[in-house]
Amino acid sequence: MMKYIKKNNFLSKFEIKHPHNSVLKEECAVFGISNSKDAAALTALGLHALQHRGQEGCGIVTFDGKNFNSEKRLGLVGDNFTKEKTLDRLPGYFAIGHNRYSTAGGDTMRNVQPFFADLHGGGMSIAHNGNLTNAIMLRERLVKEGSIFHTTSDTETIVHLIAQSKKYKIIDKLIEALFQIEGGYALTILSKDILIGVRDPFGIRPLIVGKLNNSYILTSETCALDIIGAEYIRDVENGEIVIIENNELKSIKPLPPKKLRPCVFEYIYFSRPDSILNGICAYDHRKNLGRQLAVECEVVPDVIVPVPDSGVPAAIGFSQKIGVNFELGLIRNHYVGRTFIEPSQHIRSLGVKLKLNANKTSIKNKVVVLIDDSLVRGTTCHKIVKMLYDAGAKEVHVMISCPEIKYPDFYGVDTPTKKELLAANKTNDEICDYIGAKTLKFLSLEGMYSALGKGERNDLSPQFTDHYFTGDYPVEPSDYHNKDNITQLSLLSKTSVN
Repeated sequence: MMKYIKKNNFLSKFEIKHPHNSVLKEECAVFGISNSKDAAALTALGLHALQHRGQEGCGIVTFDGKNFNSEKRLGLVGDNFTKEKTLDRLPGYFAIGHNRYSTAGGDTMRNVQPFFADLHGGGMSIAHNGNLTNAIMLRERLVKEGSIFHTTSDTETIVHLIAQSKKYKIIDKLIEALFQIEGGYALTILSKDILIGVRDPFGIRPLIVGKLNNSYILTSETCALDIIGAEYIRDVENGEIVIIENNELKSIKPLPPKKLRPCVFEYIYFSRPDSILNGICAYDHRKNLGRQLAVECEVVPDVIVPVPDSGVPAAIGFSQKIGVNFELGLIRNHYVGRTFIEPSQHIRSLGVKLKLNANKTSIKNKVVVLIDDSLVRGTTCHKIVKMLYDAGAKEVHVMISCPEIKYPDFYGVDTPTKKELLAANKTNDEICDYIGAKTLKFLSLEGMYSALGKGERNDLSPQFTDHYFTGDYPVEPSDYHNKDNITQLSLLSKTSVN
């Protein structure tokens, strides 16, 4: 979600800060359940399955028939939502939850979702995955009109818009707010004994409906249904509001219809590999991307090595297509935590070696094809290529299973500014020299569409939100006036939080 940077007690949309990360950051996760005596526990399990989408903070709000109950914590779901610590304080048959994705912030508790507000007509809690592209404009207007903000999240903007409505019913208030916001979003809303789900008009951010016995579920991915034994019903359609009340699901579509354009990075990277996207497991989509990459590759390697864990499915597909061995030439240490890597500059300077180490016996004296799912700044890739050469690799050829990322995101994904994106500022040969590889190959845009079962990209009617590669934004970022100098308010600023 969009964040604002406080400076001299004012919120500035011009001061931009980014950490030196070289990967895309995950999105947030939402989960909601109705009519279950175990609502809080099942929500905690659902959020646990969605932990990959956010690790900085987590929260659950329940409704017990009379009162709303809220527990929010910094850190991981499993460390915070246990029976003894929190779940006993969350009675009720209705619940919504949220995972906030990783930031470098300090005191961020006030921004952990779900948010709650007492409104005319009753209380309401909301959890949001996405980003509003006109949030700064809306916030400035709301502040002038007397609204008092307590967080730096654009989700609070939605709360204020709902609260400002003169309508009485929560659905009518919500619809009035939706006609004012722009961007990519998936919302879960809890209002007394009503659970509501909303997906943006282009369907950029994901939201699905599931069912467990008589309980309806709203969540970001199908893997959250699997963990609790629920069945997948369907995706919430783009521009749709689903209303779950009295054990019935109703649907309304008040927003003008748009062509469905889900975020392509759900297929490439964000979704957990076992989640289902468009009827196919994300793992299989990623293997298909690897197979197509192999079709477009001219290198004859001795071994295929993935960057763990994100490059593994594509590397398997690549290996299967050309019949060359797949090897774990890089071993990942899964137990490196932030508290360990922060204490001193000396420890921080070790960088990628804290997380990865070369498996020398698999790569020594071999022509290596190194596969990853994306290349952002290239700083980590540079270190990995050097690591492989230091371990005795004869040649290292880097293959990326998506096209060049040339444009930032504004719909809930933390990407660097355009000037920091390697492919936006260097040619393929220049990038290859920078990372120190023998050759470098990105999957073509046409190849990506073909691998994902969408045929060729039609410039007049693209099937995905693929602005990362094309600059074709389905929703123009209204808060940014100069498209040639587009920047993203960082979700990783120390004063900028979810």
